[in-house]
Amino acid sequence: MHLKILGLNHTTAPIEVREKFSVDKDALRRGLDNLDDYDGLSEAVVLSTCNRTEIYAVTAEGCEVAVHQFLNDLIGGIDEKFLYEYDDEHCAIHLFEVAAGLDSLIVGEGQILSQVKEAYSIAKAAQATGTILNTLFNRAIAAGKRVRTETRIAYNSVSVSSAAVELAARKLGGLSDKSVLIFGAGKMAQLTAKHLLAHGVKKIFVANHHIERAIEMASRIGGLAVAWEEALIGAAHVDIIITSTGAPHYVIKPWQTQQLMARRNGRGIFFIDIAVPRDVDPEVGKIKGVTLYNIDDLESVVEKNLQARQREALLAKKIVAEDAAAVMERFKYLKFRPLMANLSERAEKIRLREIRRVSSKLSDLTDDERKILDQMTRRIVRKLLRLPMMKLNASAGTDAENFYAQAMQALFNA
Repeated sequence: MHLKILGLNHTTAPIEVREKFSVDKDALRRGLDNLDDYDGLSEAVVLSTCNRTEIYAVTAEGCEVAVHQFLNDLIGGIDEKFLYEYDDEHCAIHLFEVAAGLDSLIVGEGQILSQVKEAYSIAKAAQATGTILNTLFNRAIAAGKRVRTETRIAYNSVSVSSAAVELAARKLGGLSDKSVLIFGAGKMAQLTAKHLLAHGVKKIFVANHHIERAIEMASRIGGLAVAWEEALIGAAHVDIIITSTGAPHYVIKPWQTQQLMARRNGRGIFFIDIAVPRDVDPEVGKIKGVTLYNIDDLESVVEKNLQARQREALLAKKIVAEDAAAVMERFKYLKFRPLMANLSERAEKIRLREIRRVSSKLSDLTDDERKILDQMTRRIVRKLLRLPMMKLNASAGTDAENFYAQAMQALFNA
């Protein structure tokens, strides 16, 4: 068993690279459904968010190249220079830090834990997980919850959506007299609207490809739904446009924005694109009167309260280290499970065969006597196997583990 992580995040790749690695849920499911096509790749979970795309995999020894091939096929071509790789215990530590919000652009942000849960759920539903990743992800999710319970790492932390709103408020000198158009009606868009209202925004317009979703979101926030096709046309009087759709392509293009600016009579406009892949063509930012920010431009807001969160992060790292060490200790014994199961099964078959033989010669045994015979032979088998099993377990993770495994297989033909 070999545990491996291959991926990239906000520290290794800019947004123009990350968006090419972004994998939608349908493509993800299709990829996991074909996991058996990759020799030596037995389990996999793919985590794809706005700030990272990672594959967590279990491979046979010497088959690690299958992880690269799987990711390459899933993405449609990868540039290896942006990728990082972790093996075995480093994989556990990394996943636990991700789930705890320690590896996020915004330390302590809470959305990543639900994204880890969803990634694991998708992989499990596709039957792409087994004992190793089931154990690893369940423990990581529990560790993420523990960190949020036992530390204050999430206290006063900001999310991507709140950072976007704070950036707008800082650049525009407040939002109480501003009106905003939001493209998208998903979780991120709804969180953004919540933060806008907290900053006193007077009007919020919501545009979505599915108008019923825009209407539903607008009704919850006291905003107004607008038809997708007419949103930019009616944006002549808004101050800010925030985009957070799941579109795989640009939804706001330069020619559309030039037409919009012509209708604004010289009034500038503020774009914040928090989608990955990006919603706004970068060329839009070059148009006179347009100020464009994307998710990588939120760094200045992220610094706010960072020092306090870093102190809590030290406590969180201790929890992560403890829990990761515990799960890796358990993994030491998993590689011996098939051998131990074969040994127990072989012993049980011998026991049952001998009971059948003796039973034919002792036909006058009562039911109670047969139970006593059964219990006695079970105890004999357990006691005979106890010492070999203990030796095998004790060798796990040591230089002697291969010796004991091979010896056991040779001695018992298991």
